[in-house]
Amino acid sequence: MHPLIAKVTGTPWVSGLRRDDFSIDIALACEQVSSEKPELIFLTTPNNPSGTSISLPDIETLAQAAQSVGGLLVIDEAYAEFSTEPSAVTLLTTFPNLVVIRTMSKAFAFAGVRLGYMAANAIVVDAIQLVRLPYHLSALTQAVALVALDFRDELLESVEKLIKAREKMVLELGDLGARVIPSSANFLLFTVPSSHTSGEVWRSLLDQGVLIRDVGLSGYLRVTIGTDDENERFLNALRKSLGGSK
Repeated sequence: MHPLIAKVTGTPWVSGLRRDDFSIDIALACEQVSSEKPELIFLTTPNNPSGTSISLPDIETLAQAAQSVGGLLVIDEAYAEFSTEPSAVTLLTTFPNLVVIRTMSKAFAFAGVRLGYMAANAIVVDAIQLVRLPYHLSALTQAVALVALDFRDELLESVEKLIKAREKMVLELGDLGARVIPSSANFLLFTVPSSHTSGEVWRSLLDQGVLIRDVGLSGYLRVTIGTDDENERFLNALRKSLGGSK
């Protein structure tokens, strides 16, 4: 989305680099920041679609690099509730050029509400107030969000169950010969055995009534962790798609 929004607003965009395993080489990222001198830097952790997360020390290093060129570092933590990594919010008092954005669409299961929020230095918040859309959130949306926060313990109970289901799914996919990218989100990015193509497997699953994501990465598919029944239905369909191959 970030490149698309940049294009619409006529803002120059430079894509950052990742390793083949989708992790970030922080030293290389800092070199890019130093050479490009961007005013805005976006970093997603856990990342979508890989699910990989970035450690707090690495975020701190990148925040220092951004600060040296006068740039804002925006950390997208949409899937943070599913991760064991500490939140970048803990760095806000140290780095006034840091912005942390989150959503209630994922862990709170509020996708239809379309509610996002940010934490930042007071100076950044005041600047955002000057340029934000005048009717960005309805009164009803805000009221629902406040109620959700009052009942956050109940609403987030499912997160721990989902994390356990995610780890179980990693083992199951491995047994089927898939390579799974370590994930701190509510989904898994995985490869299919070399005897099949990701397109063939995706189509076979769809024909069985199971829809997962083809995220446009050659050889990879992404599955969202669901209920126990949904997960088992996916795995059974995948076994059939792979013809029982290991």
